[in-house]
Amino acid sequence: MQINKSKALFEKAQNYIPGGVNSPVRAFRAVGGNPIFIEKADGAHIFDADGNSYFELINSWGPMILGHNHPMIKEAVIKAMENGTSFGAPTAREVEIAELITKMVPSVEKVRMVNSGTEATMSAIRVARGFTGKDKFIKMEGHYHGHGDSFLIAAGSGAMTMGNPDSPGVTKGTAKDTLIAPYNDLEAIEELIKVNKNEIAALILEPVPGNMGLVTPKPGYLEGLRKICDKEGIILIFDEVMTGFRLAKGGAQELFGVTPDMTTLGKIIGGGMPVGAYGGKKEIMEFVSPAGPVYQAGTLSGNPIAMAAGLTMLQYLDTHDEVYTRLNQIGDKLVSGIKTSLEKLGLNYTVNHLGSMYSLFFTDKEIFDFASAKQADTALFGKYFQAMLHRGVYLAPSQFESLFLSTALTDEYISQIVQANEASLKEILSL
Repeated sequence: MQINKSKALFEKAQNYIPGGVNSPVRAFRAVGGNPIFIEKADGAHIFDADGNSYFELINSWGPMILGHNHPMIKEAVIKAMENGTSFGAPTAREVEIAELITKMVPSVEKVRMVNSGTEATMSAIRVARGFTGKDKFIKMEGHYHGHGDSFLIAAGSGAMTMGNPDSPGVTKGTAKDTLIAPYNDLEAIEELIKVNKNEIAALILEPVPGNMGLVTPKPGYLEGLRKICDKEGIILIFDEVMTGFRLAKGGAQELFGVTPDMTTLGKIIGGGMPVGAYGGKKEIMEFVSPAGPVYQAGTLSGNPIAMAAGLTMLQYLDTHDEVYTRLNQIGDKLVSGIKTSLEKLGLNYTVNHLGSMYSLFFTDKEIFDFASAKQADTALFGKYFQAMLHRGVYLAPSQFESLFLSTALTDEYISQIVQANEASLKEILSL
């Protein structure tokens, strides 16, 4: 495998782009080596600048449920571009996609389109604060809600400790209103609320987090959060940027039967184009300008190209239940094959898996929150990543990222990936 062009591009990029990349995880710092630069993608494959082909298990971090460069999505984008790329004014497709989202997502009665998941989560917190008249909110340790200041907060020494800024540029004044709790721990939530009685506007979490690797909720956890928030008058926000329309038509909230007050969305609703959205109960969303006093705006919100791609994707998902059946079959088959190899070779491991999302952790301990995820052997994962890359399988370049599968993975492709997995495991064990 030659990566000469990728290497040269990365060296050049570092002269003009901080770290040579436009999003940190792309730099391969967590797995070693240099990033490969992608030239094109199609179906289950991506192709780098040197012409190497890889099975791709990230799918642009989630949105490519049907695989890359799907003809239906491509046709919708090309057709929309014939009429122009941006208007900064309302279009019919914005209304159509909003109507479809409210139909598909249980919690959403009204929705506002934005341009990214970060915009969606920032806006949702602002609306929750405006609606409740309270300043503080709770987030879960290890959950990623974009790079808004309020979310870049590290946990203190305990559940009652105020957070500290996790990045230069985030002020202590911002951090004091962000409360941190471990995922899957209802007692910690109750203790935080007790100490900050009547001061908490919202609780936001990924119902199924994918940014510390995939972690699933314990039985009763999401239901418990719903009861606590109802009792305390706290707005419950599900960040479904990753899970929305992937785990089910209505996302994790449909799958688990727990309806939040607000939901943030992204990725899939753009069919791969930059997009985000936040929505929820009518009375909450009526607080958003110009209907209400909470200001939020965006020149490119509801961009016609993104709306065309997203509407086409959602219409297809809404009318083809077999997509989710197939995604679950693909996930089950691939994860089963990976587990068989791990067991055969006697490796300590944990595989967290739900539908078309999974993560392999090199530890035999249960992974149920951020603290337990950090027990995994990240150095061994880095070796595994490089071994898989060498065999033409492109994984997320970090232990702490979920993988996302697509319907473009045929049974034959899955078999080839499983074979590459076993060969890679043998290599890192020097067998």
